[in-house]
Amino acid sequence: MSLIYYNFLDFTKSFLEINPIYFATFGVFFSVGVSVLGAGWGILLTASSLMGSSIRTTFRSKHLISILFCEATAIYGVIAGFIFFSKLKETDFPPTPDQYKAGYMIFGAGLAVGFCNLGSGVSVGVAGSGAALADAQISSLFVKMLMVEIFASALGLFGLIVGVIQIVSVSFK
Repeated sequence: MSLIYYNFLDFTKSFLEINPIYFATFGVFFSVGVSVLGAGWGILLTASSLMGSSIRTTFRSKHLISILFCEATAIYGVIAGFIFFSKLKETDFPPTPDQYKAGYMIFGAGLAVGFCNLGSGVSVGVAGSGAALADAQISSLFVKMLMVEIFASALGLFGLIVGVIQIVSVSFK
C-alpha cells in the first residue's frame, strides 16, 4: 500500500497557474447569482405574508412595493455584473501581477456586492412581511414600515457602491 504525499509548494504552484480571468468571472457570477438569490428569498418572505393578509378586505396594491424593493436588489447585482464584466480582457500566459490583482479585486467586489444584496433582499423581505401583517391589523403602521424597507433596501445600494469603488483602478493590461 503506497501513500501519496502532497507537497504544499506544488499546490501553491498549481494554484498560481490558474488564469485570473476565472476569478474575475466568478466575481461576476457571485454578483449576479447571489443578488438574485437574495431577491428571490425576500420575495418569498413577502409574498407568503401578502397571501395571508389578502383575506382582509383592506388589501391594496400598495403592498406590492415590498416586492419591488426586493427586485431592486437583484437589479443592483445585475448592474454590478455588467460593470465587472466590462473590465474583463483576454490575458496572455503567464499572467502579470497586475492581472492577478485585477482578477482578485473583481472576485472580491463580486462577493461584496452579492452578499450585501443577499442581506438586503432578506431584510426587505422580512420588513415587507411585517408591513403586510401590520397593515392588516393597523393601517397607520404601513408608512412607518415602509421607511424600514427603504433603509433595508439601501444596504444593497451600499454594496453596489463598495463594489464599484473596489474596481475603479482595476484593468487587465
